Amino acid sequence: QVQLVESGGGLVQPGGSLRLSCAALGSISGINTMGWYRQAPGKERELVARITSTGSTNYADSMKGRFTISRDNAKNTVFLQMNSLKPEDTALYYCHADVSTLVSTSRYWGQGTQVTVSS
Repeated sequence: QVQLVESGGGLVQPGGSLRLSCAALGSISGINTMGWYRQAPGKERELVARITSTGSTNYADSMKGRFTISRDNAKNTVFLQMNSLKPEDTALYYCHADVSTLVSTSRYWGQGTQVTVSS
């Protein structure tokens, strides 16, 4: 059983910052890609950023220069530092991890953490 536990969301003013965390817990042999998606009301889920086990990163164009993804492989944790937040960044943010156990490799998702950018 693998579980992703997210934290760090909240309410922030425009121009502010937040740091999201997501820890993968359970019987894990290894984790390849970890990342973040977001979904705003009435919109489809979209990629925010992802990072491989070797540290290669990929960002959505609208997040480049404002968001930074990182991970701690020893703790099976991925982080998303979000700076210069805008009201349009308001969404439910989900982390994912491509996890290998002794029997399979699957993509797991967190429960989502709400980020609201408003004055």
